[in-house]
Amino acid sequence: MSKRFLYLEDDEILAGVTVRALSARDYQVEHFASVAAVENCSHIASFTFALLDLKLEDGNSLSLIERLITANPALKIVVLTGYASLATAVQAVKLGAVNYLAKPASIDDILQAFTEIAAPALELDEPTEMSLRRREWETIQAALTANGGNISATARQLKMHRRTLQRKLHKRPVSE
Repeated sequence: MSKRFLYLEDDEILAGVTVRALSARDYQVEHFASVAAVENCSHIASFTFALLDLKLEDGNSLSLIERLITANPALKIVVLTGYASLATAVQAVKLGAVNYLAKPASIDDILQAFTEIAAPALELDEPTEMSLRRREWETIQAALTANGGNISATARQLKMHRRTLQRKLHKRPVSE
């Protein structure tokens, strides 16, 4: 069985480290630096795994998930992001990703994510309390997703100045 990785990451340093670590574990890794590069790939069906960074210079990798699965239904996809939110995690899993990880993640965490199926976030046994900052982050991410990534429309919906929203988005997400 082939162990081929499609790896989408626009941070060249992180990509280099990850490619070396996966190669050391006997995976064949093909690195792509943009959504457009993956869209132009003619051999998607040859990959076994896909590790996708969520936010890239030229767009959002969630738009690729359906195309990748259509081209290769056996492909296992994990979305990796530094901007984790419940809204994008649920969206990624609904589109067909097997898991969703927040950066930083070790190679062992990444490989384990391909074998563990993401637990549905809405089927928690007990309600969990979120901090006010985390709840704000989740609300912003949900509104941003609903507005197709449009910052101005999201700011209007949240009754917030556009620059304030941009400053909040440039900060890393807060932990629970």
